[in-house]
Amino acid sequence: MAEKEHMEQEDVLKEKETVESDSAVNNDPNAEGESSNTNETSPTAEEKLALENTELREKYLRLYSEFENYRRRTAKERLDLIKTASEDVIKELLPVLDDFERAIKAEEQESGETIDEGKRLIYNKLVNTLSSKGLSPMEDLVGKAFDADMHEAITQIPAPSEELKGKIVDVVERGYLLGDKVVRYAKVVIGH
Repeated sequence: MAEKEHMEQEDVLKEKETVESDSAVNNDPNAEGESSNTNETSPTAEEKLALENTELREKYLRLYSEFENYRRRTAKERLDLIKTASEDVIKELLPVLDDFERAIKAEEQESGETIDEGKRLIYNKLVNTLSSKGLSPMEDLVGKAFDADMHEAITQIPAPSEELKGKIVDVVERGYLLGDKVVRYAKVVIGH
């Protein structure tokens, strides 16, 4: 019997707690305000559609701008590739050009006369063809400051004058540019 009484007391306590929690919820002013606010602020169908339209428009603009950036980037990469597509062939022709120049200088020094017109025409045609493809030699380097981005220092020698200290004294091998890109660094001697 004691167990029955104990169970009945527990049931009574549970009912009291349930009644108290229900009355607290009903008497809570925030609880009523929240329920009424959710009804008042729930967007209508038109507002939902307007919000969705705005979101879709923003998404479209982002995608469009991403695509435009992609298109510009690929066009630029394509142009760069076209500009430097012949770079390998030109690099392989540079030693031929160097040999041609050396042969012309050697022949002029040996005989003391100018070389025949045929060799000069072939040399000029090769130089003009490479120039039309964007190749340009690095000219007038003697006396200029050494630039590691453009020149390759082979050795240092005592400067013949004070003004040539830290500057290029001699050019051993001519450097070339293809557009703005260095195809071959000029091999130079620096005064110290």
